[in-house]
Amino acid sequence: MRQDGDQELRCLDIVSLSTSKALLWHTVEIRSRSRTDILSGLSGESAAQLVADVRAFINTYLFSLIGTERERLFDVDVKIREITEGNRQYLAQADLGRAIASVPGNAAAALSHPLLDPQLMPVGLKNSLPASFAMLTDPGVRHAYNEAFVISELHKFQLFFDDLDARSLSDQQREACIRLEDNNLLVASAGSGKSATMVGKVAYVLEKKLYRPDEILLLAFNKSAADELKVRIAQQLQVEESALECRVTTFHALGRGIIEDVEGRPPQLANWVDHPGGETRVLEEIIRGLVEADLEFARMWTDLLIVHPKADIPATVFDTDADFRRYTSDRVRKGAANIGSLPGVIVKSLQEQKIANWLWLHTVAFQYERQIEIKNGDGTRLHVHPDFYYPLTDTVHEHFALNTDGSSPFADYAQHAETKRQAYRRKGIDFFETTSAQAISETMLSTLEAELTRRAIPFERKSYKEIIKTLEPVVIKHYHKLISTCIKHIRASHLTLEMLIERAKALHDKERAKLFARVVWMITSEYSRKLDESQRIDFDSMIADAVRLVQTGRYVSPYSLILVDEFQDISEPRANLIKALKQQKAFSKVFAVGDDWQSIYRFAGSDITIFTQFEANFGASWMGRLEQTYRCNQLIAETAAKFVQRNPEQIRKSVRSIRAAVPRSIRVIPIEGKGDKPDFGWACHRLLERLDMFLEDIASKWRTEPGIKLKVMVLWRYNHVDPFRESVPTFTNIEVSGQSFHRAKGLEADYTILLDVSEGNYGVPSRIEDDELLNLVIPRPETFAYAEERRLFYVALTRASRGVFLVTDSRQPSRYIRELCEIAGDQVRFETTEGTALRQCPTCLVGQIVEIRNRDGSVFCGCNQFPDCSRTERGPVRSAPKLRRRR
Repeated sequence: MRQDGDQELRCLDIVSLSTSKALLWHTVEIRSRSRTDILSGLSGESAAQLVADVRAFINTYLFSLIGTERERLFDVDVKIREITEGNRQYLAQADLGRAIASVPGNAAAALSHPLLDPQLMPVGLKNSLPASFAMLTDPGVRHAYNEAFVISELHKFQLFFDDLDARSLSDQQREACIRLEDNNLLVASAGSGKSATMVGKVAYVLEKKLYRPDEILLLAFNKSAADELKVRIAQQLQVEESALECRVTTFHALGRGIIEDVEGRPPQLANWVDHPGGETRVLEEIIRGLVEADLEFARMWTDLLIVHPKADIPATVFDTDADFRRYTSDRVRKGAANIGSLPGVIVKSLQEQKIANWLWLHTVAFQYERQIEIKNGDGTRLHVHPDFYYPLTDTVHEHFALNTDGSSPFADYAQHAETKRQAYRRKGIDFFETTSAQAISETMLSTLEAELTRRAIPFERKSYKEIIKTLEPVVIKHYHKLISTCIKHIRASHLTLEMLIERAKALHDKERAKLFARVVWMITSEYSRKLDESQRIDFDSMIADAVRLVQTGRYVSPYSLILVDEFQDISEPRANLIKALKQQKAFSKVFAVGDDWQSIYRFAGSDITIFTQFEANFGASWMGRLEQTYRCNQLIAETAAKFVQRNPEQIRKSVRSIRAAVPRSIRVIPIEGKGDKPDFGWACHRLLERLDMFLEDIASKWRTEPGIKLKVMVLWRYNHVDPFRESVPTFTNIEVSGQSFHRAKGLEADYTILLDVSEGNYGVPSRIEDDELLNLVIPRPETFAYAEERRLFYVALTRASRGVFLVTDSRQPSRYIRELCEIAGDQVRFETTEGTALRQCPTCLVGQIVEIRNRDGSVFCGCNQFPDCSRTERGPVRSAPKLRRRR
């Protein structure tokens, strides 16, 4: 029954129930054959209880159907025995369901229902069922059958797997080909043969005649990957590519095809979506248009860029003081955080940076920490350095690290602040103050503006052209990428401005988050309007439209087996398309392959939790692993695996290589530079020359035929480090290529050189990429610091088979270098670009022991990371480089 306004759902039509955590609440998703209903606004407990109640209600109904048609149970018994006797095939719940569904009647429909839960079945009903029904009611019975089947099948198909895709598959690859549960996730390692396993899977199921070729769909994320799979599958099946009946395609091509099949014409895509950099140009155009047409937007956008370049996060959030210093500053010198500002002064905190940048934006003249002499009552002199001094009105402005109650996290700080106040009063200095408490309550800048206004200090906002000209291009690029990611999530999840503002209240820097929420909402609205006006759609809209056509039954899926490559890159809209296809066609299956350790496309909308919480998203599943790598030698493979698994949220794997460990095949090259910037380009070219000469000397050990060269990839986090802007050098023994960490994914080489593995906003890890603003739109944000940056560094590390060189700023070596040293010990070698060994500091692990000469001519040895590391040793050491230092 139903009341007015209610929607009626037949129990037999419902195919799945699931819960998920949205931005502010939990949702329950009820999928049926022809529609999907979303119930939102629930607490986690309420959502879980609702799913449990609906599941119990459905099962009660199913059990009643089974009990009323007992005569049909013998027909079902015959069908079950037909597929279980003789070990004919692997048995998933869907396989049993398919067989049972061939029997007419409600009892068979109930027994083959995807939500049937034998654990809820009444004991009396369970005991009355034929013996073969244990396959349905007792998971242990089906499990034991499948384990025996896999062992038997491995023996039976040994020769088949010995020569498949031009190789002999590993035991784990063979098992993955045979296993075929309703939902399958194969968790692979870098270079472990994911594609070969997918080829093997298709070849195996066709050999067994479990599916027709036209029932098989393979999905890849880009055309080159899809084309490679198509070539390899056609070669394995010994058919022409044009004659291949399995569909091998991308998500975009599939979405386009679904729409064209239903509507008779292809979707009208926006003219920018297929062009490299097209989306960036559109965003620039939208922002420029809003700046010119909307004064309020122009103010908010420039405030965001200038005044709020980085979230003001409390030191208590960070594990160590060093981590906090690294976050706040672009450079750490002599143990202190050096925080730059647009006026060109070095300030002491991000709050002071906001003030200095606000003053620069409004063209207010000031001096930072100008010394003022004040006489005390007893005749002594006190020298103070107020944070800001405004010469026009002779005004002093102090920004105090004080809480609302006047206390401070720093010892004696509150008394120090009071001493300064009294000193200014004694001398009659015009003085005002701002505090950390005001920064937290979002009143710091309004207080500053009010105090300047009260003193008639003029301020004139700089022009947009002047502002953009001053900012570094990488800053603009970062915000464009951030906005692009947010647009995808806002549109896909139908978020509202109110939802974004509410989520902003949960972030550390609330003022910045609220400002960004309003900015990105206006840009998203304009982006959507631009699409609507032109009656065009983008790729995400196209996928969403395809999902609706599948869910409503207007598109009828022919696919019973869906294989997905690089599943770690899955986004919510693409996951919805897979679910819709699977749940529309009864008894279909999903086989997903990927590596959560290589999930590096959050900026493109991917959601790693769809992978790591696979069963919660897709239902009961089998999870396998590919742990044998064919690429990296064992030292690199094992070190990289331990490194990435320091994030406990990553799925555990033990990586084994077919290549023996190459001692000291991870090398750290610290370099110094003139001024603040080491010359990574020079270091790269010198390393390439050295490597070429080294390989010439041992050519007889690796060159199998004349003209053969070894491959060397040079990789960098950001393109401004690219050493090959003019041309890529050529050598006798090595073939060189260069690209960013992201573009290197899926590629491999004999050697790699990683440039600028240093601390910094644009270093490794990049501090700007882990922006808390992403938490405004990502439903299940990661909590581990720099989680995606860690995975990206893992990708870069695992491109090389023979050796990897990490070139770092000797004054700011990346924290990741220390971690590699903690993992691999003395198998990590520190050396110069010429190959001379450096003495690694045994205390901090990232510094080098150098000779230091004092003013008096005495010599001692110490770590070059002083004062962060105070390691010292007696006497000069011949092998230690020399360094002059004042102590």
